[in-house]
Amino acid sequence: MTEKNSSRFSRWFYGEEDPLLGRVEMQPQKEYVEEEASVQERMREHQQLQEKVYDMEHNKKLLLFNKAYRVMAVVFCICLIAIMLVAVSYLPRTGNAANPDNNEVSERYITKGLQETGAVNIVTGMILDYRAFDTFGESNVLFIATITVLILLRIDKKEKKEGDSPDSSMTQSEAEANDRIYEPKNDLILQKVAGFLVPLIMIFGIYVILNGHLSPGGGFSGGAIIGAGLILYLNAFGFAKTERFFTEKTYKWICFGALTCYCLAKSYSFYMGANHLESGIPLGTPGAILSSGLILVLNICVGLVVTCTMYAFYALFRKGGF
Repeated sequence: MTEKNSSRFSRWFYGEEDPLLGRVEMQPQKEYVEEEASVQERMREHQQLQEKVYDMEHNKKLLLFNKAYRVMAVVFCICLIAIMLVAVSYLPRTGNAANPDNNEVSERYITKGLQETGAVNIVTGMILDYRAFDTFGESNVLFIATITVLILLRIDKKEKKEGDSPDSSMTQSEAEANDRIYEPKNDLILQKVAGFLVPLIMIFGIYVILNGHLSPGGGFSGGAIIGAGLILYLNAFGFAKTERFFTEKTYKWICFGALTCYCLAKSYSFYMGANHLESGIPLGTPGAILSSGLILVLNICVGLVVTCTMYAFYALFRKGGF
């Protein structure tokens, strides 16, 4: 390849010059006009489809299905109400002093909570030891809710092709442009304040999570604090800088890892407890940072899930993506 051709190829490759511009005859494309007979034929086929398939008044199969659907819906509601009424009838009266929740449960939490869980904070010991399975379900609910919103509000990361309709889904570049219009990224005051506050917020959130078994706090409150710090950073510096360390892939891996760790840890604990076996996990010295067995690890897992959920919800409702 000669030096001249190489130079032309380089300019074309980097978009500096179009070798075909001005050298190819261009004619505007004629507007397509559909023939009247074709329009009539298409409308006739559409009408036949509506009459034979979607005719609710004369289609016997649809009428039968609608009647069966209504009957089954009523039967299901009646059975569900009956089951609930029967279940409630076996419950003890509200306020009865002999109810387990008025004596055995609360007394066990208060008198033996520190001895059995090693957590100075009774509430943390309750939700991450006695009721750890419920907390695991709550964490999964947060993850599933975020994934559902991601499916509904996500933006198309591929650029629009020529000929797409104007009301087609928003693309990544359009979302970035709208983000710059409605929430500018060059607010110097906001950036300076965020640069000072965000590290403090992050450190305080980590402190709340790590001390959840010693003092009021834990994974839910600490995760909410760190999530607020991420949102402040996003508002100050925008998605371009935030996505350097937190993307959709980061969110999925953090949540998956945290929930998996939680599940494996408590499955082992539940299995050993159900079979009256020693778990071998030391509770440590009450009041020490490394104490309360698995509660510290579970607090960290819950905090990671809550942090990711808060940031993900904000990012999705604001722009439709991370």
